[in-house]
Amino acid sequence: MTPDPFDELDRGLLHALQLDARAPFRRLAEVLGVSDQTVARRYARLRERSALRVIALSHPSRTREVQWLLRVRAVPSAAGEVAEALARRTDTSWVTLCAGGTEIECTVYGEDVGPLLLEALPRTRQVIDVEAFEVLHVFYGGAGFPYAKRGSLRPDQVAELRRHVPEPEPGDKPVTLDAADRRLLEELRTDGRAPIEYLAATCELSTPTVRRRLRSLLHTGAISFDVDADPMLLDLPARAMLRLAVTPSELDAAGRALADHAEVAFVAATTGSTSLFAAIGSDSLAGLYRYLTTDIASLSGVTAVNLAPTLRTIKAATTHYRVG
Repeated sequence: MTPDPFDELDRGLLHALQLDARAPFRRLAEVLGVSDQTVARRYARLRERSALRVIALSHPSRTREVQWLLRVRAVPSAAGEVAEALARRTDTSWVTLCAGGTEIECTVYGEDVGPLLLEALPRTRQVIDVEAFEVLHVFYGGAGFPYAKRGSLRPDQVAELRRHVPEPEPGDKPVTLDAADRRLLEELRTDGRAPIEYLAATCELSTPTVRRRLRSLLHTGAISFDVDADPMLLDLPARAMLRLAVTPSELDAAGRALADHAEVAFVAATTGSTSLFAAIGSDSLAGLYRYLTTDIASLSGVTAVNLAPTLRTIKAATTHYRVG
């Protein structure tokens, strides 16, 4: 059996960053009960190994971006190549190989996804079939709800970190991002913990302006911070993509119920042949089976269930993992 490459401090640091991604090392150290230097070294090591990466995400409903979920079927010999091509695009995230390695799931977002859906993919010879599901409503996950359901921190540690995080204003009021906001977001998508001084220099803005703009982007809910993490660091080796067909009268209740489940990292209502999509994870295949036959089985209005096991993550929210 392969030894676990991550220890309790690694997982504690991940949980802390999921709660307050830009917390100073001093605060993280106080919560974790170690020195500032230990936290800084551990963070640098995990980031260098691509095991952990703090990123900023834009909230599609606030920034008027369209979000699609794609299911692409490719010939077995070319699925990895197609997945790599999708991962290299700047408008994709969460590119995964599923269902025996011939199915690719990914998220596409932006103001115009037409060229990819109508031109690039249909013209790719190795692609057998494409299904596109437009996201109608996100119940949990993404920029609206950074994932922090699982973790090793005690309730008092969680409370200490959360009290420093500003609450975004409620609702889905649209926010217009200007060129400076988009440049700031671009830098924070690369490194969500980039120092204010670095952001000011790179974006050619004053330090007070960067602080003000970042505070406004967080307060309006236009962006939030999350963590790309190695599935082994999350301690969720068994992962899958779940699609449910739900009767319209039960759709909202089912989506809200899924949002509360510890196994669910993302759940949204979509267009298409199924009406709910969820990214789920467990510590084992047996755990996934129990979840499917208990929590999912108890949902009202479900008429069909499709579960596709995740074989490999090619790209997380922004982190690109090379195949082979």
